[in-house]
Amino acid sequence: MEAFFESRSRSNWSYDTLKNFRQISPVVQSHLKRVYLTLCCALVASAFGAYLHILWNIGGYLTSFACFGTMIWLLSIPPYQEQRRVSLLMASAVFEGASVGPLIDLAIQIDPSVLVAAFVGTAIAFACFSGAAMLAKRREYLYLGGLLSSAVSMLLWLHLASSIFGGSAAFFMFEIYFGLLVFVGYMVVDTQDIIEKAHLGDLDYVKHALTLFTDFVAVFVRILIIMLKNSAEKSEKKKKRRD
Repeated sequence: MEAFFESRSRSNWSYDTLKNFRQISPVVQSHLKRVYLTLCCALVASAFGAYLHILWNIGGYLTSFACFGTMIWLLSIPPYQEQRRVSLLMASAVFEGASVGPLIDLAIQIDPSVLVAAFVGTAIAFACFSGAAMLAKRREYLYLGGLLSSAVSMLLWLHLASSIFGGSAAFFMFEIYFGLLVFVGYMVVDTQDIIEKAHLGDLDYVKHALTLFTDFVAVFVRILIIMLKNSAEKSEKKKKRRD
């Protein structure tokens, strides 16, 4: 009897998801393709920025400010100046990659496979949660935006408190895990928000790609830190066993 209800629920779920996917009009589907293609180009540009840091050690506060500045500049330009905005997005991605460069350089020195695993894990998580947002009912997850905004403000206060009063390694890792949870939530909310805006006529694919790019980088950095910590702990245990 339980197997019967389970099979029924599975068939209903698959039918509902297909029905919900049909709610995305061809115009919105075309917009999403442009958004994700632009996102992929931004990720390639970011990888180039990280490579520049490895070559010339350019990553730091200066590139972080430059990234923030180019993002604000991009958002201040009207959507019809498409080429200029795409160029600014790529420049911002290069600066972001250079800013994350020191962490990537550390990962290469410790264990290059961790870097690959972190990127693949982030890409899989991004694909799964974005797909879930597309297949869900329209506006189903948008209510989470307020909760996530509150969580981000809480995260900022925690980071400020730890920088002023000092914090332990455990407190730092709590920030990392909590931040990972928050930005994974933003992957879902931002995807649904982009779809909803596209349905209402907002087809600014550059701005939407920027939103998803910031989500991707935020999740990638936190996954990489977690994996580096685990790799360091494993290497320490191996050294103790040898001793």
